[in-house]
Amino acid sequence: MADQPASADALAGNRTQVVESARISDMGWLIDRLADRRLIFVGESHDRYEDHLNQLAIIQGLVAKGKTLAIGMEFFQQPYQQPLDDYVAGRIDELELLRRTQYFDRWRYDYRLYRPILRYAREQGLPLIALNLPAELTRKVGEVGIAGLDAAERRSIPSEIDREDPAYRARLRRVFEHHPVSEQRNFEHFLEVQLLWDEGMAERAADYLKAHPDRTLVVLAGVGHLESGQGIPKRLLRRVQVPSAIVLSGSNRTLDPADADYFLYPPAVELPPSGLLGIRLDDADPGEGVRVAGFGEGSGAKAAGMEENDRILSIGGQPIASYADIRIALIDAEPGDRLPVEVLRQRLVGGDQRLNLQVELH
Repeated sequence: MADQPASADALAGNRTQVVESARISDMGWLIDRLADRRLIFVGESHDRYEDHLNQLAIIQGLVAKGKTLAIGMEFFQQPYQQPLDDYVAGRIDELELLRRTQYFDRWRYDYRLYRPILRYAREQGLPLIALNLPAELTRKVGEVGIAGLDAAERRSIPSEIDREDPAYRARLRRVFEHHPVSEQRNFEHFLEVQLLWDEGMAERAADYLKAHPDRTLVVLAGVGHLESGQGIPKRLLRRVQVPSAIVLSGSNRTLDPADADYFLYPPAVELPPSGLLGIRLDDADPGEGVRVAGFGEGSGAKAAGMEENDRILSIGGQPIASYADIRIALIDAEPGDRLPVEVLRQRLVGGDQRLNLQVELH
């Protein structure tokens, strides 16, 4: 066995990061540091409730400091700004907001993750700003690229798109290569979609800041749009120079000071489980209601007598015409709840049947 060196130089080139525990602070300390910024980016993993609770904590803390806020949101698309205005003003309720913004068709994450933020904004009269571009536009760019847009579509994309960032391109190349091979169609189109998202949200936020010089803007978006400032932040600050900060969760990431100004380490928080019908839907099948395409294991709907190809017409008295209607009807439902479900059963002979079932949610 070869002799080991008497003393290895383990310090030279050592990349271990050291955090002094005495300097670990709390949310109150963070709010104090953010109070002099006019633009604050707070990242999220979309399905982590603790991230959204910390977004709310930052918003509430800044309001308590006397800041006049607006909240920019990735998860609402720009053509649906009016419903957000109407909701904050009290002209429509929460369910109408979800219908008019097409939330469950365009975002689909559990609305309860975001509900505390929206309800607080309504209580305090804080403007909610729809940041994202319409999905129809980004979907088409994913297929044909920006060059394939027609003149009207081109008028709706950001006026400035900065492609000259090799680090941004390299990061997105790594993301692209993690997609299944079957989904790796055209990297340049994929890149252009990301650019449209980031430039579009940046342009919308910058326009709001310019038009409302009295307000501080808190931007809520996925971490991929914020980390290292490469996505929305640098593109927004290219348009308007204001004091800013980036706040990200430090959970499940290597600590890199270049990623953000502040890192949060929250304990995990889970939403209570939702009540489910236990069905698979064919939302694309035309006709009255929504067609049942199948059932999950232990389905309460199947146990209540629902059959494949039945069409759901109402749940708990609420009319059903789409997948989104089902999500809205079940938004506060819990496992064990029993709900009346009306279905249409089409028969070859004897005429169609309308059945009223009592379904226990699982």
